[in-house]
Amino acid sequence: MSEPSLSEPAAAPAAAARDIADVPAVEVITTVAVHLMSAAAVNLGLAEDGERHKDLDEARKLITALAGLVTAGATEISSFHAGPLRDGLKSLQLAFREASAVPDEPGQGPGEKFTGPVTG
Repeated sequence: MSEPSLSEPAAAPAAAARDIADVPAVEVITTVAVHLMSAAAVNLGLAEDGERHKDLDEARKLITALAGLVTAGATEISSFHAGPLRDGLKSLQLAFREASAVPDEPGQGPGEKFTGPVTG
C-alpha cells in the first residue's frame, strides 16, 4: 500500500479553484443570495420551529447583506434572475418590519439604504 504523497493535499485547493471557475457568476450570486434569504428567514422566526431561532439583530445583518448583493448584482445577473431575488428581499424586509416590536422609520429598515423605503 503506497503512502499518500505530500503533494496530494496541496492539489485539493487547486482542484476546488478549477471547479469554482467552471460555475457561472450568475449561479454563484444567486446561490449566495438564496443562502442569505434562508438564513434571514430562520432568524425572523419563519422556520418550522420559528420562535426558537428568532434573532432580529442577526436577521437585520443578513437582510442588509442580501440587499447589497441584490442591488449590486442585479445588472450583472439579468432581470430574469434579479426579479425573484428582489421579491424575496422585499418579503423579508416586510416580515422584519412586522416582527419588530418597534418598527424602523421608513428608509431605516434592514437593507433600505440600498433599496429605498419598503412598504407593503
